[in-house]
Amino acid sequence: MAAASVWSVDPRTGNPREQVAVEATAQEVDRAVRAAHAVRESLADRTLRAAFLRTAADLLTEAGEHVIEAADAETALGPARLTGELARTAAQLRAFAEVVDEGAFLDIHIDHADAERTPPWPDLRRYKIPLGVVAVYAASNFPLAFSVPGGDTASALAAGCPVVVKAHPDHPATSELCASVLRRAAARVGLPEDVLVLVHGFEAGVELIRHPLVAAAGFTGSVRGGRALYDAAAARPRPIPFHGELGSLNPVVVTEAAAAERAEEIGAGLAGSMTLGAGQFCTKPGFVLVPAGATGDRLLKTLTDAVSDTEAAVLLDHRMRDAFVAGVRTRAGLPGVEAPVTPGAGGEHTVAPGFLTVPAGLLAAEGPHDELLEECFGPVAVVARYTSGDEIAAVLSRLPGNLTATLQTATGSADPDAPAFLAALTPLAGRVLVNGWPTGVAVAPAQHHGGPYPASTSTSTSVGATAIERWLRPVTYQTTPEALLPPELREDNPLGLPRRVDGRPRS
Repeated sequence: MAAASVWSVDPRTGNPREQVAVEATAQEVDRAVRAAHAVRESLADRTLRAAFLRTAADLLTEAGEHVIEAADAETALGPARLTGELARTAAQLRAFAEVVDEGAFLDIHIDHADAERTPPWPDLRRYKIPLGVVAVYAASNFPLAFSVPGGDTASALAAGCPVVVKAHPDHPATSELCASVLRRAAARVGLPEDVLVLVHGFEAGVELIRHPLVAAAGFTGSVRGGRALYDAAAARPRPIPFHGELGSLNPVVVTEAAAAERAEEIGAGLAGSMTLGAGQFCTKPGFVLVPAGATGDRLLKTLTDAVSDTEAAVLLDHRMRDAFVAGVRTRAGLPGVEAPVTPGAGGEHTVAPGFLTVPAGLLAAEGPHDELLEECFGPVAVVARYTSGDEIAAVLSRLPGNLTATLQTATGSADPDAPAFLAALTPLAGRVLVNGWPTGVAVAPAQHHGGPYPASTSTSTSVGATAIERWLRPVTYQTTPEALLPPELREDNPLGLPRRVDGRPRS
């Protein structure tokens, strides 16, 4: 049987644009993984790795006009949004080059032999080494920053791991273009192009997670798809780490004092955050606890006006559009649910933003309203009106894990509810915000983009410097002669790396 064609599709019309590739067969996936595995030693040179990452950033920026044009044609995200995403992606590649240069990610510890301890210490020297070939599953909603040249790829390459990317079907042409840029960057600095290989197709993704030479995987996508791959990774004869970002409701709690002080400001901020990128950010605030009564009504009035003024938008593909329309229709039909601005179909190819309201008490225990506590991908939020702190606590106790959780408090005076609510939100998420909005994830050393399941399948972050840790494992050498030690662990520190010696920082 002939391999299935991979088409680039215009989400604004639903029409095919061009045939980009064909879906990889099991044999082709095997060749791709083996090609990446065969060149893994070429990434051992940290100086070369850093140069590769910087060159990739430079070439991606140089090709920016073509990359943005291709991505917009396949995602309808718009040139402005994609220009920002391209800049973020290039900055992320350069940031990991700095991480490689610094060398702290190797986490070097040297403990000299000490016969006076009980029990005695032998000479122990520990650092981290790359796992091997990493499978990266590209995201639909970020065709650059979380796809072929994105954070999973950049951090894996920085760790010294070759990468095989499974392209997302929503932007195959963009994926091919970005892969060609990264492969060209590798060749320019003297690395084999196969340090990055691209494959297409659903079955290719399944074959990839099962391949015995794949050592770890990174995924951004749906709970259903991510969980299937996570289970497959665990079911292998030799299980591998699977770092998946799956889904997030990103709850927000607005205190009584905050609503009284700045209801209009919060309402406008919520509208902007929940409709940003047509509500297709993984950090979209999808569930908001707002006080019942006059102050909460003021907030909802501003939210209603702002969302009503937001134009209908094109989602990433028609499958997502259909799922959004069906999902909001089901939620809006539940008893006690109202729609001040009705979300749903905005036209043949678009969706209209909106939000739903429900008494918080209906969510405090298991029941028919549980669907309101699940992510709905697109420009919609659920606003639960609470009458007491006990209702907030009851609802929060039922929420799944999240990427973010946000507390809106009073700023002009002390807010008596803030400490308790912040304490209740902290166990729910990997990033907790106060008086901000969660859309937007800074690429910074202190960033954490992950959270309790189903936000992610591990405790690691997929954004920021420490994302590199996912693709490394520690190794300790005991009583090993100097001549046999890797350069990173030798006594004279020939590479000038930061490390801890006998428990104290040294350079």
